[in-house]
Amino acid sequence: MLKVELHTHSADDPVDTIPHSTLDLIDRAAELGYDALAITLHEKQLDLRRFEAYAADRGVVLIPGVERTIEGRHVLLLNFRRGADRVDTFADLARLKSRGRGLVIAPHPFFPGSMCLGRDLERHADLFDAVERNAMYTRLLDFNRRAERWAAAHGKPMVGNGDVHRLRQLGTTYSLVDAAPHPDAICQAIAAGRVEVESQPLSSIDAALILSGMLFGIEAGAGVRNTGRACPKRRALAPSIGGWPISSGDISQS
Repeated sequence: MLKVELHTHSADDPVDTIPHSTLDLIDRAAELGYDALAITLHEKQLDLRRFEAYAADRGVVLIPGVERTIEGRHVLLLNFRRGADRVDTFADLARLKSRGRGLVIAPHPFFPGSMCLGRDLERHADLFDAVERNAMYTRLLDFNRRAERWAAAHGKPMVGNGDVHRLRQLGTTYSLVDAAPHPDAICQAIAAGRVEVESQPLSSIDAALILSGMLFGIEAGAGVRNTGRACPKRRALAPSIGGWPISSGDISQS
């Protein structure tokens, strides 16, 4: 079984300000024993060719992907050969899937945010291959439960994703995939249901630290340092998790 993360961001992201580089992300994934990593910047699919050898030297397979905004909703598009970062509508997504293989995942679909799929997941259920269990939850508050019920009712596999905007988000929720270490094999195995979710809730303190970093650029380490606001829109009014302000499920107003 391969340890896999399918939802991450790095400093190459054109929308959110992320403090770690793509190389930092690969290094941390290798340290935590990941076998495969999808880098899913907002709106833009990162050209992975310059990182593949570096990742392979550390035992990590890179999976191309993008977190695309489709009719105002976030959708993960993984391992499409071309065209994923030009999908604007669900009709475009249907055409993309008809042209070639790839994996479509519903990220944080029922978190409280305008960018989350919500009812559009039901409207376009046939376009989705899997549903995400997002790492941002605690024992007392878990917006993933409705996603799990929906996936079970529709026969869709669940995947565990960190939705990584800060490196400390890696490692608490991930997928174990029964596949060879290759992007095609991994995505095909997930679509076929050969995937298990490993997940543990965040403590309230860890959740607060992650949110403070993402919303206000305050990072915990040897000391508290300010890395700047994570997104220009981040101070806009937003829903909250237990009083912590959030926005679009991946903690982004972008």
